[in-house]
Amino acid sequence: MQNLKRAFWGSLAALVLLWLVAEPQPFGPGPFFPLRERMVQLSGVLAIGCMSGAMILALRPRWPEAWLGGLDKMYRLHKWLGIAALVAAIIHWLWANGPKWAVGWGVLARPVRAARPIIDNPIEAFFAGLHGSAEGLGEWAFYGAVVLIALALVQWFPYRLFYKTHRLLALAYLVLVFHAVALMKFSYWMSPLGWTMGALLACGTWAAVLALLRRIGIRRQVQGRITSLKYYPGVRAIETEIEVPHGWPGHRPGQFAFATSDISEGAHPYTIASGWNAAEPRITLITKELGDHTSRLREKLRIGQQVKVEGPYGCFTFDDECSHQIWIGGGIGITPFIARMKQMAMQKDVPNCSFAQVVDLFHTTTDVDEEALGKLAADARSADVSLHILIDARDGRLTGQRIREAVPNWRKASIWFCGPTAFGEALRRDLGVHGFPVRESFHQELFAMR
Repeated sequence: MQNLKRAFWGSLAALVLLWLVAEPQPFGPGPFFPLRERMVQLSGVLAIGCMSGAMILALRPRWPEAWLGGLDKMYRLHKWLGIAALVAAIIHWLWANGPKWAVGWGVLARPVRAARPIIDNPIEAFFAGLHGSAEGLGEWAFYGAVVLIALALVQWFPYRLFYKTHRLLALAYLVLVFHAVALMKFSYWMSPLGWTMGALLACGTWAAVLALLRRIGIRRQVQGRITSLKYYPGVRAIETEIEVPHGWPGHRPGQFAFATSDISEGAHPYTIASGWNAAEPRITLITKELGDHTSRLREKLRIGQQVKVEGPYGCFTFDDECSHQIWIGGGIGITPFIARMKQMAMQKDVPNCSFAQVVDLFHTTTDVDEEALGKLAADARSADVSLHILIDARDGRLTGQRIREAVPNWRKASIWFCGPTAFGEALRRDLGVHGFPVRESFHQELFAMR
């Protein structure tokens, strides 16, 4: 999370710093309307810069994944940049229109307009001729982007509609690129700010085109076939085994994939609940009925059905040097730990391959399915993992105190958490207060892709 915050605030700070270098008198004394023009420029740079960053991250690039901590963290940064772009765009719109309203209300005096200087540079003159259309189109694109970003932030907005409407942001972005190129102060283009903005706009435009053509992640997609389906009514979850005979590069426990079973619904992310065996190229996904799409999967999926699988993604892969690990799976967050246990069990039979780590697994759940819990216990025995099951109605909630009592060596262990975000943050705070090095040793999956 620290790198995530550094990337977000660092991006904003870099854009402001570059603007300060490019603008000779950013906040100097003088009339109000020249200041207004400078603030329009600054807010516009921040808005289109943040939106460009969000568009680039929408491509699911591999190069920043390790530094940011996985694609789940990258999507959190994508969301933050989207919100920052929305806020900056609203401020930009208010700086552009507020003074006009103030003049109309008699609060501000109308500025005296001097004769426009003759523009000798043909390129600058060309951009100046686009100002009228860029302002008009940009305003309508702004209204559309505000609505689309707001819908993306509303969790009850159905995913199938989110998938369709969110792609329209790419179209709005392309219009806003035209708006930015035409209206950004021409002298900025000859400074580091202009070079940076040019690179961001070019990369963002490429990302928007790929999004509109539905080409995001195309090189990491393979065709799979459902070979088995198993429903666990007690926990309202379906286990889907998919054969991926060609092209799947293999995966590590804790990683996830995007699966598309219905093109109208788009790709949904699922943590992989199986280890990888190249001799039997199959992956298992466990899906809990949590929304409109997942609640219909039991009726829509069938054995033999073709499924598009993209990935693998994620860095929640249990990599550390600690001799003791504590795993915490809340509800459906148990999935990555199932995959890890299956891998550990498979590798027990491999000569000269052993796991020196001691593992305690805490699984806390509201729903109960005896068959599912029985399979979980069997996986734990096969992997030599100490399993602690807490059913909320029977055992109460899992707390930091209960972990400390169950694992005396907890300070020297690393903790891997997957489950509800608020639950994870509460455990992180509690353990941190009691001296656990949460920054270095508390690993949390942020499995929220919108």
